[in-house]
Amino acid sequence: MSATAALMQSHRPGGERLRVLSASGQLGFGIAGPAFERGLERRPHFIGCDMGSIDPGPFYLGSGQMAAPLAMVRRDLELVLRAARSLQVPLIIGSAGTAGAGPHLQATLDLLREIARECGGSLRLAVVHSDVPRSVLEQAVREGRLRSLEPVQTSLNLPVPGALELKACTHVVAQCGCDTFEAALRTGPDVLLAGRSCDTAIYAALPRLLGYDAGLALHMAKIIECTSLCCEPGGRDAMLAELGPEDFILESMNPSLRATPASVAAHALYEQADPWQVEEPDGTLDLRQARYEALDDRRTRVSGARFTPRSQPTLKVEGATRVGARAVLLAGLADPNLIARLPAALDEVLERVRALLPGAWRMVPHVYGQGAVRPLPARASQEVGLVLEFVAEEAEEARTAAAVFKQNLLHYGYPGRLSTGGNLAFAFTPCEIDAGQSYRFVLYHLLEGVDPADVFRIEVQDWSFQEALA
Repeated sequence: MSATAALMQSHRPGGERLRVLSASGQLGFGIAGPAFERGLERRPHFIGCDMGSIDPGPFYLGSGQMAAPLAMVRRDLELVLRAARSLQVPLIIGSAGTAGAGPHLQATLDLLREIARECGGSLRLAVVHSDVPRSVLEQAVREGRLRSLEPVQTSLNLPVPGALELKACTHVVAQCGCDTFEAALRTGPDVLLAGRSCDTAIYAALPRLLGYDAGLALHMAKIIECTSLCCEPGGRDAMLAELGPEDFILESMNPSLRATPASVAAHALYEQADPWQVEEPDGTLDLRQARYEALDDRRTRVSGARFTPRSQPTLKVEGATRVGARAVLLAGLADPNLIARLPAALDEVLERVRALLPGAWRMVPHVYGQGAVRPLPARASQEVGLVLEFVAEEAEEARTAAAVFKQNLLHYGYPGRLSTGGNLAFAFTPCEIDAGQSYRFVLYHLLEGVDPADVFRIEVQDWSFQEALA
């Protein structure tokens, strides 16, 4: 019998509390061993891990690459898979491989297969594919069911893309919620591996399926998906939640971290424009009646959250397209006369360089504060750091633009210049750095009036390997 099937057969709300272990807030950047081992000693009923998000920007979604180092991803995956198999409990992983698109999901699946082969035995996986069929998006655009997120929710506020922009997206994903996770869990897996996911679904879907209150399960999930970030002081150590019919109890597995009523309640502000209401694909989590009570100096009991289902689900969709190749020029400057006229100086140098190097390349300036040239303390007005971004269709053109711009800015003449020997300071050479490919978001929208079953594909895989060699 699979781990999920065994749990669903043996556990009911009203008996012992459901113990939920959050192992990682972003799997692949290191799971702290001592805290994780303490969590395993508490015999959790299931282990959950968030593996990614869109926070690192559009590059990882567009390129299909992982943000975390591959060796660390493998290490963390091995830790949680071996632990789950040892305890015979479900392992649930969301937003596989950072952005949760097809390449991320497949790379994570390949690593899991390697580890499972080393462990030996049998394993059932439920795999959730989050890539959105283009036909679904095109129809939604035609029918006005794809809308921009409100400005209060995101600084992007992108317009609804047209057909050509949709076609240019390298990858498009939707965030699956609890309903999709529940459908996958009904297949009875030992491991649920999902593409792009709502963080809460990782921890709330199985409790909901077992019959726990949806409001409590989602509130618990929102807090523990970041492991011990809700504690004082915040950390990345494993977090244990004990869920009952009317409340849940939070405890960090690092004994030096404290989950206090203030720190737990403050976590409601995390990634939220509205601290009282959390929008999920299938409804709204209402925290206005939530209560936080200290059990001791390290644990807090939480109750009172309510969930209101939505008549029709909404899905957040994300898509990215390639902009071009990127090179970056790093430099610092400390002449107050140049700093005072810096925006105009950059524009003048840009005009000169365009005359020397025509083309479709562009420069994006980023000006940073202090500490780049002179040892601190130094007033911010005395120095700035420059990060100048050059984007072109090909990497060679971007590098060329960065190099020519650097030399022209280095010897740019202006009133009051203190030295003809150079306007810029460089921490190292070469100061022009290849920064790979550049991507931008095209989709960061809400998809309405769609059945999640038409977007997300659930695949069941049964693995069987000979017993691992001793």
